[in-house]
Amino acid sequence: RENIGMVFQHFNLFPHLTVLDNITLAPTELKIMDKKAAEEKARDLLSRVGLADKADAYPAQLSGGQKQRLSIARAVAKDPEIFIFDDSFSALDFKTDKALRKALKEHTKNATTIIVAQRISTILNADQILVLDDGKMAGLGTHRELMKNCEVYRQIAMSQLSEEELANE
Repeated sequence: RENIGMVFQHFNLFPHLTVLDNITLAPTELKIMDKKAAEEKARDLLSRVGLADKADAYPAQLSGGQKQRLSIARAVAKDPEIFIFDDSFSALDFKTDKALRKALKEHTKNATTIIVAQRISTILNADQILVLDDGKMAGLGTHRELMKNCEVYRQIAMSQLSEEELANE
């Protein structure tokens, strides 16, 4: 359990805990780090995900996007070996999605990361993309490879990305 950080599209936050306590719970309960170190890391993560001013708030006081950012920070806090993001960027606008993934890159660089996504922009820079169509594998490869070799992926990408974004990738 301590080796996997999972973030679901629908948040599994503890409503009776503050934002800060939601993040520090797993690292302290699993004895990954002491309370002081966990709080220090949590505050850094809150800053990175744009929630530094919400440390003492409760989940009910957050918007959907803020709850997703909190869920992501909570998963990152325990430094797991594997991350599973199950459409967990869906409540974020494109700009916030990109900025968040960039801000957390340092924390996830040594982990295996699996992202389930419907938005191409979320997975553009993935090492491997698996494309499913009606429950069957339609393609496997990088964004560039799939743009050349997978009609299903190409159609999705062209419907979601501008010509400029497609040209820059």
